[in-house]
Amino acid sequence: MAFRGRHEHSLDSKDRLTIPSRLRAQLADGAVLLAGLDPCVEIWPREGFAKFTERFLAGLNPLSSKARMLRRRFHANAQDEELDSAGRVRIAKHLIEHAGLDGACVVVGVEDHLEVWNPERWAEHSAEIDAQAGAMAEELAGFDLGIEE
Repeated sequence: MAFRGRHEHSLDSKDRLTIPSRLRAQLADGAVLLAGLDPCVEIWPREGFAKFTERFLAGLNPLSSKARMLRRRFHANAQDEELDSAGRVRIAKHLIEHAGLDGACVVVGVEDHLEVWNPERWAEHSAEIDAQAGAMAEELAGFDLGIEE
């Protein structure tokens, strides 16, 4: 099942986020929380994060300084977590600071992972996505995506 939808939640006093109940089964084997390239916290199923890093990071040349920096960026800013019995996951302080989370947050499904956003930042980013969606679709339509018309 893909991660979809937008859910309004909040962090509790112990910096825990309750995962929407219908999405918990996908994280039952553990989760990896990551400082996203955008100002958000990404939550990946453990196996999904392993596949992501294998696809995009494992093949990078270890002699390249940019490759080493990118691998460090992803792994140093990640943490392994388990959902507790109430379906909550703890978010580390450095991830909270990265995303600017302060209580209320928006959990967004992004197919293979979740993103946790500050509500104001999400509203701005969502408006930008909406404003550019047509142009992005046109641009990507020029690429062969393997979709037959």
